[in-house]
Amino acid sequence: MFTYKPLWKLLLERDMNKQDLRKALGFGPSTIAKMGKGEYVSLEVIDKICTYFGVPVEDVIEHIPGPEEKEKATEA
Repeated sequence: MFTYKPLWKLLLERDMNKQDLRKALGFGPSTIAKMGKGEYVSLEVIDKICTYFGVPVEDVIEHIPGPEEKEKATEA
């Protein structure tokens, strides 16, 4: 599972909101809505955000292991 919490923190640091980001990068409302719900967006979207802010992907998304991933890790 991935979370966009690092991106929301970055927006606050840059004094921006989700709509500012959408307009700056030309994203449709559905892209921002998906991100707000923690849903999948393409790597192209992530790349555009990283390029716009000049940051690595870790500053935009964070991987959080789900229960099944944690279980597999303990079995190994």
